[in-house]
Amino acid sequence: MKETDCDCEVIHAEVVEKVSKIMPQDDELYDLSDFFKVFGDSTRIKIMWALDESEMCVCDLAVLLNMTKSAISHQLKSLRAANLVKYRKEGKVVFYSLQDDHVKAILEKGLEHIREK
Repeated sequence: MKETDCDCEVIHAEVVEKVSKIMPQDDELYDLSDFFKVFGDSTRIKIMWALDESEMCVCDLAVLLNMTKSAISHQLKSLRAANLVKYRKEGKVVFYSLQDDHVKAILEKGLEHIREK
């Protein structure tokens, strides 16, 4: 196991439930992905949107997005390489968040733009 992997089951159900209730519709997130071709794919956009709402671990993101932890970790590696997300460790749990307010503003402004239709 790499030091940046989360070795847990879902232990933050309240975070998953909270973020689940306020996640934008998938079609909006797909439009946002198309709008920002530089971001590359809708999976990375979904991860960044969730991280815009709350710091989360790989397990929580996997449950929220109905994906495997491996798939989430793969996408997080790409987002970290692009300097779009950062992580911190708390014991054995690794929490991810957006790198800075610039990333948050890009996501929010992009969604605001596509909702003007």
